[in-house]
Parts: sequence; structure tokens; C-alpha cells
Amino acid sequence: MTRSLKKNPFVVDHLSGKIEKLNMREEKEIIVTWSRGSTIIPAMMGHTIAIHNGKEHFPIYITDQMVGHKLGEFSPTLTFARHTRNDNKSRR
Repeated sequence: MTRSLKKNPFVVDHLSGKIEKLNMREEKEIIVTWSRGSTIIPAMMGHTIAIHNGKEHFPIYITDQMVGHKLGEFSPTLTFARHTRNDNKSRR
């Protein structure tokens, strides 16, 4: 379900403040955040944001195609444990 058009996209205040400061100074540095629910806005394009996945921060370079999505969509939280190749016990 999408957010109402009456409201602005959700972005945590400290994250939007860091983005604005970097845009004013025209600098590029990695921004660390735990906010997976924040929406990617056009001001974030071109920045690298390290998103927490529960264990570590996963750096993501923001492109124009990511605008409108949530930050958490690009930082996977689960790692797939491979199935065993010769699993003879399950074939009984």
C-alpha cells in the first residue's frame, strides 16, 4: 500500500539533514543509517548510503531508478544457505 499523496515521502530527519549538508558542500561521502523504512528521494541521487541489514552496513550507490523505493529494499537481511547436493536422507 502506498503512502497518501497528501503526505510527503517518509525520510528520517537526521538522514535528510545529512543529505542536505552534503549537497550544499557538494561533497560525496558514505552516509551510515539504520533507517530501512526511509523513502529514496531525488536529493539522494549520486550519494552512497550504508544501510544496516541487521548485522552490518551494506553500502548502496543511489541511482535515478531507485527514487521512490525504500532503502531497505536494497539491503538484503537474509542469506541463503545452500541445499546439500547429495541429500539421500530426504529421498527415503
